[in-house]
Amino acid sequence: MHVKGVNLGNWLVLEKWMSPAVFEGTDAEDEYWLPEQLSREVYEARIRIHRSEYITERDFVTIRKMGMEAVRIPVPYFVFGDREPFIGCVEELDKAFNWAEKYDLKILLDLHTAPLGQNGFDNGGICGVCRWSKSPEEIEFVLHVLERLAERYGSRKGLWGIEVLNEPITERAWKLFDVPNRYPAKDLKMAEDSGPNTLEFLREFYLNAYDRMRKYLPEEKYVVIHDGFELLSWKDFMQEEKYVNVVLDTHQYLMMAESDGCPQELDSYLSYIRDHYEKEIREMEAYFPVICGEWCLFNSLVCGCDTKGGQSVLNGMEGSGKEAFSDKEKREIYLALAEAQLNAWNQGSGYFYWSYKLLTDTVNEQGWIGWDSWDFGRCMDFGWFPEQ
Repeated sequence: MHVKGVNLGNWLVLEKWMSPAVFEGTDAEDEYWLPEQLSREVYEARIRIHRSEYITERDFVTIRKMGMEAVRIPVPYFVFGDREPFIGCVEELDKAFNWAEKYDLKILLDLHTAPLGQNGFDNGGICGVCRWSKSPEEIEFVLHVLERLAERYGSRKGLWGIEVLNEPITERAWKLFDVPNRYPAKDLKMAEDSGPNTLEFLREFYLNAYDRMRKYLPEEKYVVIHDGFELLSWKDFMQEEKYVNVVLDTHQYLMMAESDGCPQELDSYLSYIRDHYEKEIREMEAYFPVICGEWCLFNSLVCGCDTKGGQSVLNGMEGSGKEAFSDKEKREIYLALAEAQLNAWNQGSGYFYWSYKLLTDTVNEQGWIGWDSWDFGRCMDFGWFPEQ
């Protein structure tokens, strides 16, 4: 098994930095607080328009033409429309499956958020809050969502697999990202008792999720588990014959390598990719098919400034005021990083680039130099990514 694909980030799970206009007129930093600051009519109109325009049938044609084989679609815990005031999105998912099957693409459904937060990130739906794993009621709610996704889409030809939960954070990553300060909570009372998930909890949750999903999910469809930012901690897990087609997902960003001490230089990035990504994925491939479900070319070197682990103007960073490299130099840097990372993912079972598109204006808005590398379409157009 080998898959190459791209994420449809910011379509059904909003990320403010990827589409700031949706949040215009509010000080909301995440999807949880957006409907609190807009009238119901305005909120619903914004969401409906965004979803209908951000990804369309044409995008599936384009993605296939780019040489990709699959898309990873982040979905929220309110996908079925049963958590007011949020708006469900099964209608959009149904269309996505029809498009994927028409144009010979596969879909990895990725449950990207959990009520009360599984990581405290903005992309987890609520900044600074990470209490989901301490609420038996909300744990059960997520398991039920996974069951319903498996029941609704398990028999679809276009389904590649279902990812149990995106980026449930564990202790080392909680400290590395300094979550409470990087993603300050809007409601401090709601954030009380927030903290990382334990590996012990994740192991139990994944076992329960597998059993609940397999009631509806055929064995040829993959169940994908995220490594909790601890890639090497899963060697003794789900190795029994009972567990079929389980895939381990790891997310590896160069901005995380920088936070881990990697110098912001091309040779250092390439060494880090070889010594960590390649080595560790090759090691874990002996236990699971391993995919890199999120990665990109973004790095502080090309940004021309230290982004402090990928923080933007929305985090209070200034960003660079001018390009640090010529177009030719930039292309050489990105191509080298792309080829090195693709080689690392090829030690495993494939990848999904984050993300397919970006609506942030990196030209007219100050401080966004270098952030266009999150946009796979631009990477292909500019020749930063090898032809697939």
